[in-house]
Amino acid sequence: MRDELLSIIEKNSRIDIKELSALLGKNELEVANELQSLEEEGVICGYHTLIDWEKTSIEKVSALIEVRVTPQRGQGFDRIAERIYNYPEVKSVYLISGGYDLLVTLEEKSLKEISGFVSDKLSTLDSVLSTATHFILKRYKDHGTILSKKYEDEREVITP
Repeated sequence: MRDELLSIIEKNSRIDIKELSALLGKNELEVANELQSLEEEGVICGYHTLIDWEKTSIEKVSALIEVRVTPQRGQGFDRIAERIYNYPEVKSVYLISGGYDLLVTLEEKSLKEISGFVSDKLSTLDSVLSTATHFILKRYKDHGTILSKKYEDEREVITP
């Protein structure tokens, strides 16, 4: 039941217990207890709402920042990752393979605020060797949800 339950709520965390229990073929109490258990174990870490900020009046700029760091003896990348993710501006931090070690995502009101964070806070950390900032210009799909409709050709068809 656990795997199926997690797959369902990953797609729709607002699904109610009644519908969830029907889909799983379990009673509501069993499902509620399993959800609580998953939360207590830290398997379910939180519930989030995906917002398409381009459709609101709120200005948001998002950036992906590649960070090369010197891993610390005995702690690898964990300590520097923790220092970075404790900044309130940081939305996520991932250890990645390739030319960079960490991928940091930020959301701010302006390009200037993101640039300021990178130059004043991130780049000044002892273990940080270099950064590369990439601004997100448009989101097509996020967390499995398509945000933009398919491109529709609006040209007029001309036939002879």
